[in-house]
Amino acid sequence: MFYIPVDQKMTKNDIAKIIDHTQLKAETTCNDIIRLCTEAKKYSFGTVCVNSGYVALAKKQLTGTSVKIASVVGFPLGAMDSVAKAFEAERAITLGANEIDMVMNIGELKSENYKKVEEDIKYVVDAVNPTLVKVIIETALLTAEEKPIACSIAVSAGAKYVKTSTGFSKGGATIEDVKLMRMVVGKNIGVKAAGGIHDFETAVKMVQAGASRIGASKSVEIVS
Repeated sequence: MFYIPVDQKMTKNDIAKIIDHTQLKAETTCNDIIRLCTEAKKYSFGTVCVNSGYVALAKKQLTGTSVKIASVVGFPLGAMDSVAKAFEAERAITLGANEIDMVMNIGELKSENYKKVEEDIKYVVDAVNPTLVKVIIETALLTAEEKPIACSIAVSAGAKYVKTSTGFSKGGATIEDVKLMRMVVGKNIGVKAAGGIHDFETAVKMVQAGASRIGASKSVEIVS
């Protein structure tokens, strides 16, 4: 689902279905990933989001369930070589990922090397086509002028989602950024709000602002 009408009343079950239940910290253990997947099954979260090195473990835990696996790529800086990003994405799909959350090259965007930014995303999109690719634009690092440019480039490169944040930078999702991103991409592209969403009320506000996915590590608290 790329767009949710703002007049739709959201229940906790509705929110659970669009949550990417996330565990991306450097100190994450195998037991943390197993716990993440167990929670995803218990609360019917739509997706788990993990680093590519844990995709195979998540796949083992989730086989036979409806929970999907998203792998981050180029995380959390987005500044590695495009070929390396594409390889990581392709490898993650081979290991069992259903979706890719890649980080845009923010430095190149700020350098106004827009063609290079688009090519970077396209490398990943083409490598895993037709897999759904979300592009993390890291809104906390962008100016008001750069945010719509970043969204437009992601769409032009073939991404099906734009995402606010890694959760590892100066800030996370804001209502204002989600509204702006939805306005720029329209109804046929997804918007994922991630970073700093810790309760049900905030999650609902993000959906009302235009988010079609919620990325959270506090997912259990959100739906409990």
